[in-house]
Amino acid sequence: MNPHLVLRVVAKLLIPLIVVFGLYVHFHGDYSPGGGFQAGVIVASAVILYSLIFGLDSAKRAVPTWFVKFLAAFGVLLYGGTGVATWLLGANYLDYDVLHPDLSHHTGQHIGIILVELGVLSTVFAVMMAIFYAFAGRAPDIPEGEW
Repeated sequence: MNPHLVLRVVAKLLIPLIVVFGLYVHFHGDYSPGGGFQAGVIVASAVILYSLIFGLDSAKRAVPTWFVKFLAAFGVLLYGGTGVATWLLGANYLDYDVLHPDLSHHTGQHIGIILVELGVLSTVFAVMMAIFYAFAGRAPDIPEGEW
């Protein structure tokens, strides 16, 4: 019997709940404190927990390094692209009202905030994962006989 069976079962139950809570924090961030940064850290913690329980190689198969790099770039481009889109539509940088001028003031604000927060979530998640992968992939400098 695997000595880590309980940890694996509990992790398999907790990881989806952690991700759902991260998404809740993200989408609830429009109306209360919270949002992209906190959600990015929470979702990254789910992948880090997965890595600690199932191993770094399993985590890198689930969330490969190329995907982490893509998300980091995508998040920055989404955040900045939202501001550039508002410029091109004739408003100030990140003036969300212009994103949906036909409807109420709140609709444009809602669209803009969701886009910017998705960019922040993507970037923060990717940076947290890149830092974790960088540190977790390093071998300790302790000689084998000293453990």
